[in-house]
Amino acid sequence: MMQTPDIGRMILERTGDAHEIEVPFGDLLGIHPLQLPTGWVVHFGRTAIDLSPTRNVVFMIVAAALVWVTLFFAGRALNRQREEGSGAPRGLANMVEAVVLFIRNDVAIASIGHKNGAKFAPYILTLFWFILYCNLLGLIPYGEKPTGSFMVTGALALTALVTIEVSGFLTLGPKGYIRTIVFTPPGTTGITAVLLTLVMTPIEIIGKMVKPFALMLRLFANMAAGHFVMLSLLALIFLFGNIHYFRWLIAGGSVAFVLFMMAIELLVAFIQAYVFALLTSTFIGLLQHEH
Repeated sequence: MMQTPDIGRMILERTGDAHEIEVPFGDLLGIHPLQLPTGWVVHFGRTAIDLSPTRNVVFMIVAAALVWVTLFFAGRALNRQREEGSGAPRGLANMVEAVVLFIRNDVAIASIGHKNGAKFAPYILTLFWFILYCNLLGLIPYGEKPTGSFMVTGALALTALVTIEVSGFLTLGPKGYIRTIVFTPPGTTGITAVLLTLVMTPIEIIGKMVKPFALMLRLFANMAAGHFVMLSLLALIFLFGNIHYFRWLIAGGSVAFVLFMMAIELLVAFIQAYVFALLTSTFIGLLQHEH
């Protein structure tokens, strides 16, 4: 009798982080997964931090390298075409320039303002390209989607929080920045102003924490959900593999739905990178003006 595989365990192992990387066709060739080094532990008193590389770390390095390669070769091609006087950019340079100008002008500057928007454009562009490649790497065979881990999205949200608050402090100054925390509604005086300030101040503090938390959770949930759905659809093949009359129908239907989800995930990869960059720009812009 055929034993039903533990589908839940298989899905969790495939979507979770690990200290190994699967080798293409390793199961067929009898090659074990590539083991990453472990034991890189740094001790700070009684606290130990494990710095050993994991699958997500490796693919984040790959994503960062792809960002550099894309922009380096696009920039070189753009400079060469300008020197040749060939008019509008062509090929890769045209595509990358269009994306860069869109994120710079219609996201960073439009959300933060003409005065400071251009200064934050490199950071916003870095977020967009890095998140985009992290998302896309999970759609290739034997790839991994680092943004499907809340630890990765949390680190990205932490950089956004530091950028938002530090830039706001430097722009508004100490007095203006304190007013974004200790908030007194305009037009209130006396005991009413004191009571409303006591109520609104914790709300403002919580609001500062909720913004990066929302960035973290939105990106993680959208990217992880796609993997869970596709793996669950493929799992139907194993669950109903012993039904002789319908096995090919179930297999064909599962593969068709997975291909459809792959197309949706490809669209979501671009949308989520754009949304993270847009919301980060919006939050930075909100703290650039005291009102």
